[in-house]
Amino acid sequence: MTSTPPAEPLRVAVIGTGLIGASVALAAARAGAVVSGWDPDPTHVERAAAQGALVPAGSVEDAVADADVVVVAAPIEAIPGAVVAALRGAARAVVTDAGSIKGPVVAEVQARAAHEGVPLDRYVPSHPMGGSERSGPDRASASVLDGIVWAVTPTPSSSDEAVASLDAFIRGVGAEPAHLTPERHDRLVAFVSHLPQVASTALMSLAVSEEAGEPDILLLAAGGFRDLTRLAASSPQLWGQILLANGEEVCRAIELYSDRLLRLRDDIRAGAVSEVEATFSHAKAARVRLAAKPQVRAGVAVLQVPIPDRPGSLAQLTGGLARGGVNIEDLQIVHSLEGGRGQVHLTVAAASVDAAVETLAADGFDPVRLA
Repeated sequence: MTSTPPAEPLRVAVIGTGLIGASVALAAARAGAVVSGWDPDPTHVERAAAQGALVPAGSVEDAVADADVVVVAAPIEAIPGAVVAALRGAARAVVTDAGSIKGPVVAEVQARAAHEGVPLDRYVPSHPMGGSERSGPDRASASVLDGIVWAVTPTPSSSDEAVASLDAFIRGVGAEPAHLTPERHDRLVAFVSHLPQVASTALMSLAVSEEAGEPDILLLAAGGFRDLTRLAASSPQLWGQILLANGEEVCRAIELYSDRLLRLRDDIRAGAVSEVEATFSHAKAARVRLAAKPQVRAGVAVLQVPIPDRPGSLAQLTGGLARGGVNIEDLQIVHSLEGGRGQVHLTVAAASVDAAVETLAADGFDPVRLA
């Protein structure tokens, strides 16, 4: 009997080993790939290697030489040069970038490639929609990619084979590809990624300014303020580059957001109760739909569960639901500075809400259904 030889493991190269690059490396290694990496900061690639994410390479060329897939996770201004270098140095690899902006990056890649005579059939731009306000390889985790949408934005030059290969790689590391044009990507992320950063930063800046005259203002900051300003802790250098690169779309999003705020202000000033409540009701319904995976959005419920601030409380809550056969579609913790308690907001499928309430109550929790 003739046995089939085992398939060769996928060879992945990661250029740029910050939070996203190192997380991609960890997820690829988890999936069985052989991963090499390079970063202009030697300490970054050493820290990524220390986590078992990759084998350090001495140059971009060394990293990509035998690669099947190259992921360029560099700062925006460094992406075009790294992409062209990877295409030139990797004979067969599909090359993608993880930049938060696509239009300007793609245009610069095309210009450089044309100048250097490098074909772009193996280049497929993309953007993994994951990460956090934290940065650096020490914060990386394969779980950053679990279940996220990874935007894939092919150009007319991208071959069908390259796009299919990138889709397969994305699914292999635990994410889900979603195809858009580069222009549509930039318009949509201006609302759902860049505008939240702007709003969080502006609110934090306003509160700090007010603190000059009211030194106790931040002392009173509770869960809502802390949740809304979490993104203000993000990298100033990174976000300065992103917002300026997508300036036109970001400015349009800010203007539309400002119009919504002013409309709500006018309704509040006029005492228009029904209009104010309608605004909140519409937003609440949309937020509940957002909280669940697409396959269960047709019917979800949100439970608010007070939990004591002590070790093991969250494990008790989630473990009880697991024993009761209830899947958690989404979970958020609203921290409280008062009373030694916090609030957990759980999203479960509507069909499971009764079982969830019964299970939680049996474990001593007091869930309240919000939606």
